[in-house]
This record gives sequence, structure tokens and C-alpha cells, in this order.
Amino acid sequence: MPRKIETLFLPGPAGRLESLLEEPEHGLPTEAALVCHPHPQHGGTMHNKVVYRIARGLRSTGAVVLRFNYRGVNLSEGKYADGEGELEDARAALTYLRGRYPDLPFTVAGFSFGSRIALRLGCGIARRVIAVGFPNAYREITPLATCLTPKVFIQSTRDQHGSVEQIKSIVAALPEPKELHLVNAQDHFFAGSLDVLEATVKEL
Repeated sequence: MPRKIETLFLPGPAGRLESLLEEPEHGLPTEAALVCHPHPQHGGTMHNKVVYRIARGLRSTGAVVLRFNYRGVNLSEGKYADGEGELEDARAALTYLRGRYPDLPFTVAGFSFGSRIALRLGCGIARRVIAVGFPNAYREITPLATCLTPKVFIQSTRDQHGSVEQIKSIVAALPEPKELHLVNAQDHFFAGSLDVLEATVKEL
């Protein structure tokens, strides 16, 4: 039987949110996962190739995955709201996902700008948070100082938005439990190493 793929329009705080729900490749889902996309003002959408690979990696481990477009992106209503509105969009998407699969543990993941959203949203409530391509320029880690939720960082070794030394310093300052996985890639978007990124997600 083919896996379930649904295009949805979820109720969001600024209007409908265009979303895509995909169940795992084989069997019933054992986990639910929300994946947040990169910055909406820099071309980020739920179809970003890194977001897609994160989602596919999670599905291969048995997760049902919900991706969504923030307000103002493609068919989602509203307009950019300085990250705060986008956090509320993610919260609305997660509320839908948890309501649909109430008995499953859940993960919140995100890439770049989406990794910041995922950390802010998932800490304290999720089974784990997966932060891919965390933009080191945003060093506001104070809200994470008390985050005891398992935090998994996956970073390109040639991320132009922050060096390996910077991400190591950021992760070192956070409380346990935490992990840092470095992927030998060409840039922030894991060019040349998307397969390795996906495999890293599968092995978490």
C-alpha cells in the first residue's frame, strides 16, 4: 500500500498555512516530527532541499512528518513577522500534528532560521530537537540555558554562516543532553553531502 501523502491547509494565527503531511515509507508511524524551513525572506520554503532530506531521513526511521510554509510563503496567508509570528505558525502546525497523532512521541526539527524556531518551540515539550545548519550569527542562546530536552545539532564543516569553532562553542555552552554532528560539506546548504546529511538524520 502506498504511503500517505496529504496536502493540507492548517488554521494559523495569520491565516491558513500550506502544509504537507507524509507518513513513513513502511508500516505505521512510531513518531511524529515537525520540520521547519529556512528564512522566508531569503527564499526558504518547505520544499527546500535540506528540509526535504531531513524529512525523508525521519520518515525512514518510522516518523510521520509535517512540513509547512510560514505565513506569506507560497500559499500560506499573512506576511513575515520578524520570527515571532513564524514561531507561532510552527506552534500551530505542531498543535495540529500532536492532535492528529496524540499517542506518538514527537520531534521538532528545522534548518537554518528553522533550527532557531525548532529550538524555541521544542525545548521543554519535545522528545528531542534537531537543529540543522544553526546560524551562528544568532547567538541568543540564553533562552536555551535551561533547556534539558535532548538537542541534536548537525552542521556543515564549511557553513558560511558560522565556523566549526563557533558552533562547538555554542553547543558547549548548552546543558546536557546534547550532540553535535559535523558533515563534511561545501556550504551552508550541505552541497555535495546531502546524502550524508540524510544518513546522519536516519542514525540519530
